[in-house]
Amino acid sequence: MFVMGIDPGLSRCGYGAVRQEKGEPVAVVSGVITTPDSNPLAERLAELLRELRQLMSRLSPEVVVVERVLFQANAKTAMSVGQASGLALAAAAEAGIPVVQYSPNEVKQAVTGWGNAGKEQVQRMVQVLLDLPEKPCPPDRADALALALCHLASAPLARAASAAMASSAGSRR
Repeated sequence: MFVMGIDPGLSRCGYGAVRQEKGEPVAVVSGVITTPDSNPLAERLAELLRELRQLMSRLSPEVVVVERVLFQANAKTAMSVGQASGLALAAAAEAGIPVVQYSPNEVKQAVTGWGNAGKEQVQRMVQVLLDLPEKPCPPDRADALALALCHLASAPLARAASAAMASSAGSRR
């Protein structure tokens, strides 16, 4: 399975692609898309959308995982994260790539074993799980890789549950 994780943000949008090889996760690429605060909002959104489309076209992931926006204390931050998230969801759908969303707590739980882990803990565990020479920086990059890792860990269970539900529904008929 080849998964692309996206940690949405307008100023900094993290991305990370991870491939499952022989049962082990392998980092393919990761980075951060930035847009200058000095540019008008519409231009920043257009630039982010262009970059996301190019990444998805170049990488051709089997699934795109986007962090679910739950709550932000700062309304301005919440708006920009929501806008970036919407662009990521739309770009994947437009490319015909299935999209999955996980909350920050679900990702932290899957990667560190604790849903309230801090940025440093996530960075360190991503480094360990992907056998990287150094921890991925900035945190947006680590978060995107963590999203991909979360899906790789969760997808087999979700498939098994779905198959069991289908089997159970079929036997009741």
